[in-house]
Amino acid sequence: MSFQFNPSILENKPCAEYQISNAVLSKWDPSIQAQSSDNTISIYESIGENFWTGEGITSKRIAGLLRTFNNKDVTVNINSPGGDMFEGITIYNLLREYKGKVTINIVGIAASAASIIAMAGDEVRIAKSAFLMIHNCSVVVAGNRNLLSNTAEQLKPFDEAMAGIYSDKTGKTTQEILTMMDDETYISGPSAIEQGFADSYLSADEIKQSDNKAKSMLKQLDTLLAKSGMTRSERRELFNQIKGTQNATDSDTQNAVITALADIQKSINKLTGEL
Repeated sequence: MSFQFNPSILENKPCAEYQISNAVLSKWDPSIQAQSSDNTISIYESIGENFWTGEGITSKRIAGLLRTFNNKDVTVNINSPGGDMFEGITIYNLLREYKGKVTINIVGIAASAASIIAMAGDEVRIAKSAFLMIHNCSVVVAGNRNLLSNTAEQLKPFDEAMAGIYSDKTGKTTQEILTMMDDETYISGPSAIEQGFADSYLSADEIKQSDNKAKSMLKQLDTLLAKSGMTRSERRELFNQIKGTQNATDSDTQNAVITALADIQKSINKLTGEL
């Protein structure tokens, strides 16, 4: 594909770990998916591999899929809360360099790193009820003041590079985009088209529902358990047990898991609210 004006972004990870905010996860419904066809890439998870579950969309996976398409036109369906910015940047560059036409369909939300991926399309379509979310690069850092200061400085070029990508797509000035990123801006389907982030609407009949609601709960639960003091190994063991039950064929069992997850989340929310 050709994307003449968008700058390539080079990977240069600071010493930090990404974390998806609860605010974004609460707006992400993983059950919203598009009807798939040949030469389709589905981005329905967070960006980057999850250390505990192995889930997530990686650049390695996308590169492998693109090789099998042999430069034929490709459709990328997105419903993702974002995640690892650097994996998102790599996927963006892979799609941008792809020789066939790339059509992006935003069917739910394309937040954070996923919104960068969305900008790689020759054509960007969005559902009327879908959203884009753009914000500054966000990381979780542990270290002394020198490390924190250095990390903050390292993030500035990435914010500016992201702003350049949005600016080239929309025609807005870089400063206008940086202000929107500072405000962590959610952009509705109609507004995305009006402002130039998307080119057209996605037909409603291309959207379907899947029984996936537990995924979003698990990701929110992971963040809450970490804040409550549960170690990474303990969380991983718990999620492996839950994942095994989720894959059971009995619908009553699956529904019980979803209900239990919701009850656990409510309890932790109440506990953290009292602290």
